[in-house]
Amino acid sequence: MKTLRLILGDQLNHKHSWFNGDQDHVIYFMAEMRQETDYVTHHIQKVVAFFMAMRGFNEWIQERGWNSVYYELDHKDNQQDLVKNLNQLIKKHNIEKFEYLAPDEWRLDEQLKQFCNDLDIEWQGYDTEHFFTKRKDVAQFFEGKKRLTMEYFYRDMRKKHNIMIDENKDPEGGKWNYDHSNRNQWKGETEIPHERGFRKDVSDIVDLLEKEGVKTIGRIDPSNFNWPTTRQDGLDVLNYFCEHLLVEFGTYQDAMHTDEVFLYHSRLSFAMNSKLLSPREVIDAVLVRFRTSTELSINSSKKPTIDIAQVEGFIRQILGWREFMRGIYWKEMPDYQTKNKLENQNKLPDFYWTGETKMNCLSHAINNSLDNAYAHHIQRLMVTGNYALLNMTEPSYVDEWYLGIYIDAIEWVEITNTRGMSQWADGGIVATKPYVSSGSYINKMSNYCKSCNYKVSKKNAEDDACPFNSLYWNFLDEKKEHFQNNQRMGMMLNLLKKMDPEKLDRHKSRAQQVIDHPERF
Repeated sequence: MKTLRLILGDQLNHKHSWFNGDQDHVIYFMAEMRQETDYVTHHIQKVVAFFMAMRGFNEWIQERGWNSVYYELDHKDNQQDLVKNLNQLIKKHNIEKFEYLAPDEWRLDEQLKQFCNDLDIEWQGYDTEHFFTKRKDVAQFFEGKKRLTMEYFYRDMRKKHNIMIDENKDPEGGKWNYDHSNRNQWKGETEIPHERGFRKDVSDIVDLLEKEGVKTIGRIDPSNFNWPTTRQDGLDVLNYFCEHLLVEFGTYQDAMHTDEVFLYHSRLSFAMNSKLLSPREVIDAVLVRFRTSTELSINSSKKPTIDIAQVEGFIRQILGWREFMRGIYWKEMPDYQTKNKLENQNKLPDFYWTGETKMNCLSHAINNSLDNAYAHHIQRLMVTGNYALLNMTEPSYVDEWYLGIYIDAIEWVEITNTRGMSQWADGGIVATKPYVSSGSYINKMSNYCKSCNYKVSKKNAEDDACPFNSLYWNFLDEKKEHFQNNQRMGMMLNLLKKMDPEKLDRHKSRAQQVIDHPERF
């Protein structure tokens, strides 16, 4: 039976069972389409990375002598729309059966469901065979429970997959979570190895995007592209992380510094989210390195070079948080994309697209994002996300910016982290409280404040005081009704009540100036 198999740009799983069977009557199809480049304005490095990864995957298919059709963006037969392209190919090649891998975006899932319902040939959908969980596992795990607490899900995942569990079914090392060991500021006391680099020339793709008029954001050096876009690239980055970065990952995973782009972070998220690497093999590689470190220490009677806190902190992000967020996505969509519990309506300031602001933390985090299509989770949550929430930004603007600017941003992981974790627009489905802070947290976890135009130590709404300070108290006052029954917000709301009314008025007045005229700050 002549079969057409669709592979989307984030379904590049070399280990999928599709590739184990008979390929004689199969045609694989992949396409670079305006449908995907234009539904949101993406970072140019994100578009380049996906196009490179897709082209490399298609080459891998063809090297094995299998049949494939690949539409580059300017291919003469490319209709720039998934359904139109599929209908065209089915007719042209007399296809008798259509097969696809279940998309990880609700938008594409709906599009393919409708397409299949309209087909007059056989069709079948398959799992991508990537995640530890199925779509509905998280919803089933929390069925009947009042709170969707990630920690309980994470512990269950550890047990279910026998990851860092001892013979008594207890957590290895005696603790489930070493988060309190993962909150150190980096002050230059350790040497951070340079990231594993590639230095690829992507001028042809950059020229193609310009020729076709694809609108992008961000910056790129076409002769020096530095992201993993093949499976071997991903394995190289994984091995490099295990050998050189894992040793201090947990200690400094929340740290921020003006002199460092990546610190000890792995840079594996694009390779994983495009499915070039599986979460299982990433975790296995980290555990092998940890076990080797432990065995060497036993033989030499020395302390292990890699502490368990480094390993647990990394595994928690993948086995816990990543799987949890995907499960929340499929549990709550499509309503999730319209949630705005705090009724915020403001727009994002223009400096989110330029990095031009006198606030050093925002300038650094945004320019880092524009330069590298990257920022780690604390920069996203507690700098750009924190400001967006204190600015009382309408969540759709935040979703659009985060989905566009980061190389690893696919909606299932982006929207749950922004609309849920960052903006508290879901009213507490993901997070029990909003992640907002004054400038003090940023000062605690970074060196941003030392070279800023504003003084984080000034707390009375002076002209040279950190704008985060006034924005924070203004936000609490404006939204206090939403949090009056939230126990985790109780202490800060009590401090708000005790604040001198004139001082609060000064904070609110200055906060309004910042919100109304962000270009001045």
